[in-house]
Amino acid sequence: MTTPWYGLVLDLQDAVTRATVNFFSARGLRAAHLPITTGSISSPMGLGSDSLPVAIELHGERVYLADSMQFLLEYATRLTGRGAYYIMPSFRGECHDATHLNEFFHSEAELRGNLTDVLDTVDAYMTALSDALLEVATLTQTLQHRTGHLQTFASGGRAPRLTFDEAAAMLADIPDAIGHNPAGFRTLTRPGERALALRMGGAAWVTEWDAIATPFYQATVERHGGLRSLNADLVLSGPGEVVGAGQRHTTAAEVLEALHHRGIDPEPYGWYLQMKREAPLATAGFGLGVERLLCWALGHDDIRDLQLVPRLLGIPRAF
Repeated sequence: MTTPWYGLVLDLQDAVTRATVNFFSARGLRAAHLPITTGSISSPMGLGSDSLPVAIELHGERVYLADSMQFLLEYATRLTGRGAYYIMPSFRGECHDATHLNEFFHSEAELRGNLTDVLDTVDAYMTALSDALLEVATLTQTLQHRTGHLQTFASGGRAPRLTFDEAAAMLADIPDAIGHNPAGFRTLTRPGERALALRMGGAAWVTEWDAIATPFYQATVERHGGLRSLNADLVLSGPGEVVGAGQRHTTAAEVLEALHHRGIDPEPYGWYLQMKREAPLATAGFGLGVERLLCWALGHDDIRDLQLVPRLLGIPRAF
C-alpha cells in the first residue's frame, strides 16, 4: 500500500478520466450512467473472440455482468445529437494473463457516423490522452525520458491504417502471426500484433477483418470476393490491441441476418432489434482498454500490475 507504483497508477487513472471527460464534452457527446448487468451480452458474439461472458444470479434472475455496454450507448446516441460515452468496468470470464484482466476499465463511446468518423475520433482521443499522461510528473520520472511513443501521439501523430488482407500479406514470413480457424476465418495473434506494430513504427490500425470472426453487430462490406466487417483494431507496441472500433448495422433486418448467419438466438436481442426498427441510425463506436493503454504508456509487460485493486480469477479478495 505504501509502494510508489500504486500512487503512479492512481495518478494515471485520474489523468485518463479527466482527459476523457474534457475531450468528449468538447465534442458534444453526453456522459451516460449505465448499469453493470445485462441480459444482452455483446461478447463473444464473434467466432474470433477470445472472451467469455460472466453469468451471475441476481435476485433469482440469471443475468450477465457487463462485458461492454455498447448496445446501451447506441440507445443513448439516439437520445442526443452527437453521441454518448463512459468509463466503466467490464467483466470477462477467461483466465487472466499478462495481457488479459477479468475486470478492467473500458472507455467506450458511440457517435453518429461511420467507421472513418470513429477512427478519426479515436486518433484525436489518443492525442488528448497522450498529452494528459505526459503532464503526470510521476510518469515522466518513471520513464526517465523514454516518452517518444507518447510524444508522437501528443504532437498529433496518427497510426497508419491497413486492411487485414494487407496486414496478413505483410506478416506472411512469420509463421504464427495469422491464426487460421477451421471455420474459415483468420485472426491476428498476439505475436502477430506485436510484429505488425514493430514493422509499422509502433502503432497500426487493422481494418476490415473477416466478417464471421467479428461480432454480429458490425456492419459488413464485400471485398475481394469475401465479406469483411467495417471494423478496426488499434494495435500498439507492447500490449497489442488497445482499441476495438466498428460501424454498426443500421437496420433491424441487417442485424437479424447477421445473428442467423452466426447461429445466435435473436430472443435476447429483441429490444435491440426493436430499437433498430423504430429508430434506424448510422452509428459507429469504440472501446479502449484503460489498463492496456497504461501498459503501453509505461512500457510495462504485465497488465495485472495496473489494477489499483486486484480482481483476478482464482485469487482471494483481501478487500
